[in-house]
Amino acid sequence: MRINGSEANRVAKKRKPNQKMQEWIDARKRHHLSHVQVQMARELGMNPMKLGKLDNHEQEPWKMTLREYIEHVYMKRFGKPSPDDVMSIEERLRLAQEKKEARRASRRQLSIEAP
Repeated sequence: MRINGSEANRVAKKRKPNQKMQEWIDARKRHHLSHVQVQMARELGMNPMKLGKLDNHEQEPWKMTLREYIEHVYMKRFGKPSPDDVMSIEERLRLAQEKKEARRASRRQLSIEAP
């Protein structure tokens, strides 16, 4: 079975949810961001792989640091300094995993009771 070019690209670009979260964890470490700033960037729809372009490497004195820029744009868009409830990426992954396990358990229970 042969996959044509467009299908191959679609399959190659598809990522697992944990991989997306891992990109945010790596970006947090690479750019020295706090959990709050990562959550703000995610809510703003920023791409973790492109944060380096926005980061000031102290060669441009007029440019804000990445941390300040995220906070500035978040304030401008949402009108508040930070999200109401802050959750780390790891905590978010743990809760998603627990929810998934609970869903699986309830499905198993339904399948056992059904016949």
